Amino acid sequence: MFLFEKNSNLRLTLVRLKRNRLALLGFAILLVIFLLAVFADFAAPYGFSKQNLRARFQSPSMQHFFGTDEFGRDIFSRIVFGARISLQVGFLAVFTAMIAGGLLGAFSGYRGGRFDNIVMRFMDVVLSIPTMLLAIAIAAALGPGLFNLMIAVGLSTLPRFARIVRASVLSIKEQEFVEAARAMGASDWRIIVRHILPNCTAPIIVEATLGVAHAILSAASLSFIGLGIQPPYPEWGAMLSSARGYLRDYAYMSIFPGLAIMITILSLNFIGDGLRDAMDPKLKR
Repeated sequence: MFLFEKNSNLRLTLVRLKRNRLALLGFAILLVIFLLAVFADFAAPYGFSKQNLRARFQSPSMQHFFGTDEFGRDIFSRIVFGARISLQVGFLAVFTAMIAGGLLGAFSGYRGGRFDNIVMRFMDVVLSIPTMLLAIAIAAALGPGLFNLMIAVGLSTLPRFARIVRASVLSIKEQEFVEAARAMGASDWRIIVRHILPNCTAPIIVEATLGVAHAILSAASLSFIGLGIQPPYPEWGAMLSSARGYLRDYAYMSIFPGLAIMITILSLNFIGDGLRDAMDPKLKR
């Protein structure tokens, strides 16, 4: 069967997704942010660490679109470069958590028994801890930095993928095509990777999309309290933290990084909701 055959699931999903205007708006916004992050060296008019003390606290103008901060650095340029860090943390942390948590949940659901009980009880314990509190504890133990920030965000997200994939595997593993593969002598690894996981893609993709939004917010929160990216590297949460002391007199220093976080997360939520509606056959219109 061809990938875009008339009645293929992918084609029907794309058709339903195209009808969702909010999802398309989310894709458009995220594409713009992604292009700005990739081509930040060309899109940003100034370097993210370039200081000009004579231009401190300048209001938004044609020369500095979002104004300047306490060191005379261009806020627009720092937000553009900050998009690189936020998207990198969000996508890489969630991708790692999706792979590790997905495989763990798949083996747990497929094997069952004591292994399943041990893994799921451990996941229940981890899920009983507030996600943000767990990320703070991991980041505080590892120390600040980009790599440690991704580890903290990824580990705090992993249990959700494990539970979602396990639930899907439990409903799939007894179906006829899995029994046929098992009867033909296929190994557990081959059955899980080649037959079960491809049929769990819908909930995984939706959770991953929403997870990226949560990861970006978590990364910004950790940087805000000093456990994430350290100055002078631009990160939206760290920019908010440094600007809070000037909120009354120079509110724009907080407004624009906050808007960057809000718009990015909103676009990802639009995409996640659109994908969930498009991939759920019960929601066909």
